[in-house]
Amino acid sequence: MSGGRVSTVSVGVVRPLSWHGRTVVSGIGKRPVDGPVEVTRLGLAGDEQGDRKHHGGPDKAVLVYPDEHYREWARQLGELDRPAFGENLTTTGISEGDAVLGSVYAVGTAVLQVSRPRRPCYRLAAHHGVEDMAVRTQRSGRTGFYCRVLTPGHVAAGDRLEPLHVPRHGITAAEVHRVLNVDRADLAAARRLLDHAEVLPASWVAVLRTRLDGRLDDQGARLHGPAGPGADTPPRPGSRSAT
Repeated sequence: MSGGRVSTVSVGVVRPLSWHGRTVVSGIGKRPVDGPVEVTRLGLAGDEQGDRKHHGGPDKAVLVYPDEHYREWARQLGELDRPAFGENLTTTGISEGDAVLGSVYAVGTAVLQVSRPRRPCYRLAAHHGVEDMAVRTQRSGRTGFYCRVLTPGHVAAGDRLEPLHVPRHGITAAEVHRVLNVDRADLAAARRLLDHAEVLPASWVAVLRTRLDGRLDDQGARLHGPAGPGADTPPRPGSRSAT
Protein backbone atom coordinates (compact mmCIF):
# COMPACT_ATOMS: atom_id res chain seq x y z
CA MET A 1 0.00 0.00 0.00
CA SER A 2 1.37 3.38 -0.96
CA GLY A 3 0.00 6.82 -0.44
CA GLY A 4 0.53 10.29 -1.77
CA ARG A 5 0.50 13.91 -0.81
CA VAL A 6 -1.82 16.86 -1.36
CA SER A 7 -0.05 19.61 -3.28
CA THR A 8 -2.99 21.99 -3.74
CA VAL A 9 -6.44 22.37 -2.15
CA SER A 10 -8.97 24.27 -4.25
CA VAL A 11 -12.59 25.40 -4.18
CA GLY A 12 -14.74 27.40 -6.56
CA VAL A 13 -18.07 29.13 -6.91
CA VAL A 14 -20.50 28.73 -9.78
CA ARG A 15 -19.77 30.98 -12.74
CA PRO A 16 -21.19 31.24 -16.27
CA LEU A 17 -19.37 29.64 -19.19
CA SER A 18 -20.00 30.24 -22.87
CA TRP A 19 -20.57 27.17 -25.01
CA HIS A 20 -21.61 27.37 -28.66
CA GLY A 21 -23.63 30.52 -28.18
CA ARG A 22 -25.22 29.33 -24.96
CA THR A 23 -24.50 30.03 -21.33
CA VAL A 24 -23.92 27.13 -18.96
CA VAL A 25 -22.98 27.41 -15.32
CA SER A 26 -20.22 25.49 -13.60
CA GLY A 27 -18.01 25.45 -10.54
CA ILE A 28 -15.08 24.09 -12.55
CA GLY A 29 -13.14 27.35 -12.24
CA LYS A 30 -11.63 26.64 -8.83
CA ARG A 31 -8.78 28.46 -7.10
CA PRO A 32 -6.21 27.31 -4.53
CA VAL A 33 -6.91 28.19 -0.92
CA ASP A 34 -4.49 28.55 1.99
CA GLY A 35 -4.68 26.81 5.32
CA PRO A 36 -6.84 23.87 6.42
CA VAL A 37 -10.21 23.64 4.63
CA GLU A 38 -13.23 21.96 6.17
CA VAL A 39 -14.36 18.77 4.44
CA THR A 40 -18.00 17.76 4.94
CA ARG A 41 -19.95 14.76 3.66
CA LEU A 42 -20.86 16.87 0.62
CA GLY A 43 -17.41 18.25 -0.12
CA LEU A 44 -15.14 21.15 0.74
CA ALA A 45 -16.50 24.26 2.44
CA GLY A 46 -16.93 27.05 -0.08
CA ASP A 47 -17.09 24.73 -3.10
CA GLU A 48 -20.06 24.82 -5.49
CA GLN A 49 -21.44 22.83 -8.44
CA GLY A 50 -23.46 24.28 -11.26
CA ASP A 51 -25.29 21.04 -12.12
CA ARG A 52 -26.05 19.24 -8.88
CA LYS A 53 -27.81 16.37 -10.65
CA HIS A 54 -24.62 15.23 -12.36
CA HIS A 55 -21.90 16.76 -10.17
CA GLY A 56 -21.33 16.73 -6.43
CA GLY A 57 -23.27 14.73 -3.87
CA PRO A 58 -21.97 12.24 -1.29
CA ASP A 59 -20.36 9.88 -3.82
CA LYS A 60 -18.66 12.74 -5.72
CA ALA A 61 -17.83 14.94 -2.77
CA VAL A 62 -14.11 15.43 -3.48
CA LEU A 63 -12.44 15.40 -6.89
CA VAL A 64 -8.80 14.29 -6.89
CA TYR A 65 -6.46 14.97 -9.83
CA PRO A 66 -2.85 13.73 -10.08
CA ASP A 67 -0.35 16.53 -10.45
CA GLU A 68 1.82 14.25 -12.59
CA HIS A 69 -0.68 14.59 -15.45
CA TYR A 70 0.11 18.27 -15.86
CA ARG A 71 3.46 17.49 -17.50
CA GLU A 72 1.75 15.77 -20.43
CA TRP A 73 -0.91 18.45 -20.70
CA ALA A 74 1.85 21.08 -20.80
CA ARG A 75 3.31 19.35 -23.87
CA GLN A 76 -0.07 19.53 -25.59
CA LEU A 77 -1.52 22.82 -24.37
CA GLY A 78 1.26 24.76 -22.66
CA GLU A 79 1.62 25.25 -18.93
CA LEU A 80 -1.64 25.08 -16.99
CA ASP A 81 -2.21 26.55 -13.56
CA ARG A 82 -3.50 24.14 -10.93
CA PRO A 83 -6.39 23.29 -10.59
CA ALA A 84 -7.04 23.37 -14.35
CA PHE A 85 -9.33 20.33 -14.21
CA GLY A 86 -11.72 21.53 -11.54
CA GLU A 87 -10.22 19.29 -8.90
CA ASN A 88 -10.47 19.88 -5.17
CA LEU A 89 -7.24 18.07 -4.35
CA THR A 90 -4.26 18.12 -6.68
CA THR A 91 -2.06 15.28 -5.48
CA THR A 92 1.26 13.56 -6.09
CA GLY A 93 2.05 9.89 -5.70
CA ILE A 94 -1.37 8.40 -6.51
CA SER A 95 -2.89 7.92 -9.95
CA GLU A 96 -6.11 6.49 -11.35
CA GLY A 97 -4.25 3.20 -11.74
CA ASP A 98 -3.46 3.18 -8.02
CA ALA A 99 -6.93 4.19 -6.88
CA VAL A 100 -8.78 0.95 -6.16
CA LEU A 101 -12.49 1.62 -5.77
CA GLY A 102 -13.41 1.45 -2.12
CA SER A 103 -9.90 2.28 -0.92
CA VAL A 104 -9.81 4.39 2.23
CA TYR A 105 -7.29 7.17 2.89
CA ALA A 106 -6.67 9.43 5.84
CA VAL A 107 -6.05 12.98 4.60
CA GLY A 108 -5.43 15.61 7.24
CA THR A 109 -8.13 14.95 9.84
CA ALA A 110 -10.60 13.64 7.24
CA VAL A 111 -11.07 10.10 5.92
CA LEU A 112 -11.87 9.68 2.22
CA GLN A 113 -12.91 6.65 0.18
CA VAL A 114 -12.32 6.28 -3.56
CA SER A 115 -15.75 6.04 -5.16
CA ARG A 116 -15.44 6.29 -8.97
CA PRO A 117 -13.46 7.76 -11.86
CA ARG A 118 -14.45 11.14 -13.16
CA ARG A 119 -16.36 11.06 -16.47
CA PRO A 120 -15.25 14.17 -18.38
CA CYS A 121 -17.95 16.44 -19.73
CA TYR A 122 -18.11 19.34 -22.17
CA ARG A 123 -17.69 21.90 -19.38
CA LEU A 124 -13.98 21.05 -19.48
CA ALA A 125 -13.95 22.20 -23.10
CA ALA A 126 -15.85 25.37 -22.26
CA HIS A 127 -13.52 26.10 -19.35
CA HIS A 128 -10.33 25.66 -21.40
CA GLY A 129 -11.65 27.04 -24.68
CA VAL A 130 -10.55 23.81 -26.38
CA GLU A 131 -13.36 22.26 -28.43
CA ASP A 132 -12.37 18.63 -27.90
CA MET A 133 -10.99 18.91 -24.37
CA ALA A 134 -13.47 16.46 -22.86
CA VAL A 135 -12.76 13.96 -25.61
CA ARG A 136 -8.99 14.37 -25.18
CA THR A 137 -9.27 13.91 -21.44
CA GLN A 138 -11.39 10.81 -21.82
CA ARG A 139 -9.10 9.20 -24.41
CA SER A 140 -6.00 9.99 -22.35
CA GLY A 141 -7.28 8.36 -19.16
CA ARG A 142 -6.06 11.41 -17.26
CA THR A 143 -9.48 11.97 -15.75
CA GLY A 144 -8.99 12.14 -11.99
CA PHE A 145 -11.27 10.33 -9.58
CA TYR A 146 -13.89 11.07 -6.95
CA CYS A 147 -13.98 10.29 -3.25
CA ARG A 148 -16.75 10.12 -0.71
CA VAL A 149 -16.14 11.46 2.79
CA LEU A 150 -16.30 8.82 5.50
CA THR A 151 -15.12 11.11 8.29
CA PRO A 152 -15.44 14.90 7.98
CA GLY A 153 -12.42 16.94 8.98
CA HIS A 154 -9.93 19.41 7.52
CA VAL A 155 -7.37 19.12 4.73
CA ALA A 156 -4.49 21.35 3.69
CA ALA A 157 -1.74 21.43 1.10
CA GLY A 158 1.12 19.23 2.27
CA ASP A 159 -1.10 16.65 3.97
CA ARG A 160 -0.30 13.01 3.33
CA LEU A 161 -2.80 10.58 1.82
CA GLU A 162 -2.26 7.67 4.17
CA PRO A 163 -3.83 4.40 2.96
CA LEU A 164 -5.94 2.70 5.61
CA HIS A 165 -7.61 -0.03 3.54
CA VAL A 166 -7.43 -1.34 -0.04
CA PRO A 167 -10.09 -3.85 -1.16
CA ARG A 168 -8.84 -7.15 -2.55
CA HIS A 169 -10.96 -6.98 -5.73
CA GLY A 170 -8.32 -4.69 -7.27
CA ILE A 171 -10.68 -2.79 -9.55
CA THR A 172 -9.14 0.62 -10.13
CA ALA A 173 -10.57 3.92 -11.29
CA ALA A 174 -8.40 3.57 -14.41
CA GLU A 175 -9.91 0.19 -15.29
CA VAL A 176 -13.50 1.32 -14.75
CA HIS A 177 -12.86 4.41 -16.87
CA ARG A 178 -11.29 2.35 -19.67
CA VAL A 179 -14.14 -0.13 -19.87
CA LEU A 180 -16.97 2.33 -19.35
CA ASN A 181 -15.76 5.15 -21.57
CA VAL A 182 -13.03 4.05 -23.97
CA ASP A 183 -12.88 0.31 -24.78
CA ARG A 184 -16.62 -0.04 -24.87
CA ALA A 185 -16.53 -3.23 -26.94
CA ASP A 186 -14.49 -5.07 -24.30
CA LEU A 187 -17.34 -7.23 -23.08
CA ALA A 188 -15.09 -9.58 -21.14
CA ALA A 189 -13.89 -6.66 -19.04
CA ALA A 190 -17.48 -5.46 -18.68
CA ARG A 191 -18.43 -8.86 -17.27
CA ARG A 192 -15.55 -8.68 -14.80
CA LEU A 193 -16.75 -5.29 -13.58
CA LEU A 194 -20.26 -6.64 -13.23
CA ASP A 195 -18.89 -9.43 -11.04
CA HIS A 196 -18.16 -6.60 -8.60
CA ALA A 197 -21.22 -4.51 -9.33
CA GLU A 198 -21.47 -3.46 -5.69
CA VAL A 199 -18.53 -1.06 -6.15
CA LEU A 200 -20.12 0.71 -9.14
CA PRO A 201 -22.93 3.28 -9.35
CA ALA A 202 -26.23 1.62 -10.24
CA SER A 203 -26.51 3.69 -13.43
CA TRP A 204 -23.13 2.38 -14.63
CA VAL A 205 -24.13 -1.18 -13.87
CA ALA A 206 -27.20 -0.64 -16.04
CA VAL A 207 -25.04 0.72 -18.88
CA LEU A 208 -22.72 -2.29 -18.78
CA ARG A 209 -25.65 -4.71 -18.75
CA THR A 210 -27.22 -3.08 -21.80
CA ARG A 211 -23.91 -3.49 -23.64
CA LEU A 212 -23.98 -7.20 -22.95
CA ASP A 213 -27.44 -7.14 -24.53
CA GLY A 214 -25.91 -5.58 -27.66
CA ARG A 215 -26.96 -1.96 -27.10
CA LEU A 216 -24.33 0.74 -26.95
CA ASP A 217 -24.92 3.86 -24.86
CA ASP A 218 -24.61 7.37 -26.33
CA GLN A 219 -21.88 9.59 -24.89
CA GLY A 220 -22.49 12.59 -27.14
CA ALA A 221 -24.42 14.81 -24.75
CA ARG A 222 -21.84 14.42 -21.99
CA LEU A 223 -18.81 15.04 -24.19
CA HIS A 224 -20.19 17.68 -26.55
CA GLY A 225 -22.97 19.36 -24.65
CA PRO A 226 -26.38 20.57 -25.78
CA ALA A 227 -26.69 20.91 -29.54
CA GLY A 228 -28.72 23.27 -31.68
CA PRO A 229 -30.33 26.60 -30.87
CA GLY A 230 -32.23 27.11 -27.66
CA ALA A 231 -32.11 28.23 -24.05
CA ASP A 232 -29.40 27.47 -21.54
CA THR A 233 -29.76 23.73 -21.13
CA PRO A 234 -27.57 21.21 -19.29
CA PRO A 235 -27.21 17.62 -20.57
CA ARG A 236 -30.48 15.72 -20.66
CA PRO A 237 -31.49 14.69 -17.09
CA GLY A 238 -31.24 10.96 -16.64
CA SER A 239 -29.12 10.52 -19.80
CA ARG A 240 -26.76 7.57 -19.60
CA SER A 241 -24.04 9.86 -20.87
CA ALA A 242 -24.33 12.22 -17.89
CA THR A 243 -21.34 12.39 -15.58
